[in-house]
Amino acid sequence: MSRAPLAALLAGATTRTLRGALGNLDASRWERVNHRGEAISLLEGPAVLGGLAAGALAVGDVRAVAGVVVAGAGAGAFGLHDDLHEDTKVKGLRGHLGALREGTVTTGALKVAGIGASAFVAAVLLTRGRGPARAADVVVNTGLIAGTANLLNLLDLRPGRALKAGSAVAAALVLGGPGVARGAGCAVLGAAAAAAPADLAERDMLGDSGANALGAVLGAGLSTAPRPVRLLALTGVVGLTLASERVSFSRVIEQTPALRRIDSWGRRA
Repeated sequence: MSRAPLAALLAGATTRTLRGALGNLDASRWERVNHRGEAISLLEGPAVLGGLAAGALAVGDVRAVAGVVVAGAGAGAFGLHDDLHEDTKVKGLRGHLGALREGTVTTGALKVAGIGASAFVAAVLLTRGRGPARAADVVVNTGLIAGTANLLNLLDLRPGRALKAGSAVAAALVLGGPGVARGAGCAVLGAAAAAAPADLAERDMLGDSGANALGAVLGAGLSTAPRPVRLLALTGVVGLTLASERVSFSRVIEQTPALRRIDSWGRRA
């Protein structure tokens, strides 16, 4: 069996097993209110985080495995801290950075710093070569891993939305990426497939932990692509992130028929 399908199997089986086991935790601590005003569980996030870590074990050599695990686990862990201790009075990247300038360290600012640090370590592990070119690639890959982690989280506002977007990118990695990218893509597809039924049924949601981890693993996979592809991907991630500060993704999706149809697939009416 090749490594890439094994990554999907490990990620899917671990996500499903962990979600069942986590059901024994105190539900009230993990309960939030969704866009309908209904109670929903954040326990999908830690389950997906664990599934991605398991799937990463099959993405490549030891260095590649370490890079993908650090990317996903770092983003997921800081996202989990924000899920459980979020300061709801501050919203958006601009808000958290503004609070930081005033001397207040929000959980969101801590998450930004933590994901950035883990993305840097992952980029160092995943980036090959030497000299100035490698240093430049590490910078690009750090931005790509951290930026993709944040972008997936920005999409986690409706059932299945982040899972669908992440799966689309993951499928592209599986079809056209190098070995590590295929493994990372398969891990995301496996975890997403296991989490999708409860997410679409609006029983569970990814939260910051799951969405950040999914995005970081996708970014880690993208970081092994050719430089022109990485630069194009980073430009897109940065552009969408900046646009999110001024434009509602949900409103754009609702106003675009094709996106609205895709967004509604599998969801409750």
